[in-house]
Amino acid sequence: MTLTVSNLTIARGGVPVLEGLNLTLAPRQALVIRGPNGIGKTTLLRTIAGLQPAVAGDMQGADETIAYAGHSDGLKPTLTVAENLLFWAAVFGQGSIQPALDAFELNELSDRHAGNLSAGQKRRLGLSRLLVTGRPIWVLDEPTVSLDTRAVGMFADAVHAHLGQGGSALIATHIDLGLDAQVLDVGAFRAKLPALDDFDGGFL
Repeated sequence: MTLTVSNLTIARGGVPVLEGLNLTLAPRQALVIRGPNGIGKTTLLRTIAGLQPAVAGDMQGADETIAYAGHSDGLKPTLTVAENLLFWAAVFGQGSIQPALDAFELNELSDRHAGNLSAGQKRRLGLSRLLVTGRPIWVLDEPTVSLDTRAVGMFADAVHAHLGQGGSALIATHIDLGLDAQVLDVGAFRAKLPALDDFDGGFL
């Protein structure tokens, strides 16, 4: 499934931050999103993932194809590692959680409650959910936060395997994951602020 974004305008707090943005993400392709802090990378990824509406533009190939991983790990702290994965596997109608446990070295933690994990372990569990979604397009916002070097390697291996199986990944990150990825600097699509003589613009 190819994701196509055309002439997209997105806003944060009602104020446009990016406009006229175009991108194409094909199967087996990774695209890295770059840009300065505050430019709108998170807003862009949330919009593509369907978590907030776009101001304008068109997206094709996003319906029921995207698995999103944001700043929150999205865990239920009173459930164990295995129970968290089983919950998400059931939501997405998937089968075994064993590949996810193996990929992020969570087997020894499978009976531990998520609320008792370290920050890095929680992040590994949060990212492992991607493997039980069955979704072909991964949309990832700074996925390596809280991960040590070894865990970053686990994540990079998981992305490589996903791409090798025909999936794709859209990633906002400043970490070199060793991927053969294209880079899109969204700074070129920064929205223009209203003119100062515009009444509303005086409050921005």
